[in-house]
Formats: sequence, C-alpha cells, structure tokens
Amino acid sequence: MSTAERLIESTRELLWERGYTGTSPRAIQQRAGAGQGSMYHHFSGKPELALAAMRRSAEGLRADAEAWLGGPGGAAERITGYLLSEREVLRGCPVGRMAQDPEVVGDPGMSETVDGAFRWLRGRLEEVLEEGRRDGEFPAGLDASGTAAVIAAVLQGGYVLARAAGSAEPFERAVGGVLDLLGIPSAAVAA
Repeated sequence: MSTAERLIESTRELLWERGYTGTSPRAIQQRAGAGQGSMYHHFSGKPELALAAMRRSAEGLRADAEAWLGGPGGAAERITGYLLSEREVLRGCPVGRMAQDPEVVGDPGMSETVDGAFRWLRGRLEEVLEEGRRDGEFPAGLDASGTAAVIAAVLQGGYVLARAAGSAEPFERAVGGVLDLLGIPSAAVAA
C-alpha cells in the first residue's frame, strides 16, 4: 500500500474513532507510519486528507448498500438483507459520525460528501421500494421516498442508540421495527 493510501486509510479509521476534531495530523502520521514530510507531500493539510478519507468512507457506504440493494431477489428480500447485514454497530456509521462534527458540516466539500452519500442511499432505497410497490411486495400507497428516508434515519438513529447503550440491542430493535413497518414478518427475519 502506498504512503498516500496508508494516510487515507489511517485518517478514515481515526475519523471513525475520534471524529474530525479529535483527529490530529500527528495521530494520522503515527497510525500510517508516515512522516510529516510525506503527509504534506501528498496532501496540503488535514482538511484535504480528511476529505479524501470521507470520500473513501462514502464509497464504502455505497458499495456495501449496493451489494444488497442491487443483488438478486425481490425488493423486500434485498432491503431485508441490507438492514440485517453485518455491521460494526457499536462503532457507528463512519459517514454518519462525520455529520455530527461542526467542522465537517461547516466545510462545503466535507459536508457535501457526507450529505451526498446519504442522498444516494435514500435515492437507492427509494428505487428498490418503488420496485417492490410496483411488483406488489409493498402496499400500493407506499410513499417510497418517505419510507427510504425513514429507513436511513432508523439506521443512523439505531447506531446512536446502540453506542449510547453500549449494546447492539437498540440497533437490532430499531431494524426489527422498520421491518415490521414494511410488513416483513419477524419470523422471516429470524429464519
């Protein structure tokens, strides 16, 4: 892995663990095993490096979601797979974590990266929900856009509740609740 890649990955991990404000250039350099000169050779400073790391996290969010939402099966099956997919629940969402940092939301490039990832997710969920509505898997009156927003909000809120409790249980209950709202029987989820 190149020095630039090590710097991006180290920054991505530190941002996920500590947030933007809690991530210092020194911590990035130590984690990456790179000197100050190497860091500033590849990036103009922490903001540029953090933006590259956030873009990488956003790409990961999209790839993970698309692996389920674009996979085989009906819409309900794909959404269920996505909601129940393995996650590091107690670490939270690496993209959602950034939305809580005032320095991130105050920076147009970083804010757009975070918001863009969530806009994409809501749009992709809406497409799958609309497909399921058309195919009769969901009620004809389903508001696909609103339901997509609810699913994204439940996931992000579930992460927060789980972190606060120090347990994945609140996240799992939130996901079970949204599946119930979608009319996907709990027995099907447990199977």
